[in-house]
Amino acid sequence: MKNLAGLMKQASQMQSKMEEMQSTLEAMNIEGAAGAGMVTVVLSGKGDMRSITIDPKLADPEDMEMLQDLIVAACADARKKLDARAAEEMKKVTGGLNLPAGMKLPF
Repeated sequence: MKNLAGLMKQASQMQSKMEEMQSTLEAMNIEGAAGAGMVTVVLSGKGDMRSITIDPKLADPEDMEMLQDLIVAACADARKKLDARAAEEMKKVTGGLNLPAGMKLPF
């Protein structure tokens, strides 16, 4: 039973660390950019877009398709950075423990 008690304590500590890590991620702002910085977006640690900045040079109605593509590319860039950061933080919390495929956090 000592091993079980130790395992439960470890699990409780890991859960606390994971909750702390999720709070840290939620407070983060991750910026992504496209078009040499002409379009930037900021996502929360949960992946929600908080802001978008578009260079006024891109506001020409004839360039709207390019503008839309750049917005999508900037969102993808920020999301990729966010996923990498979350994986780094998770590795710190789990001490390199490989979690089952369905246990990706924070989502």
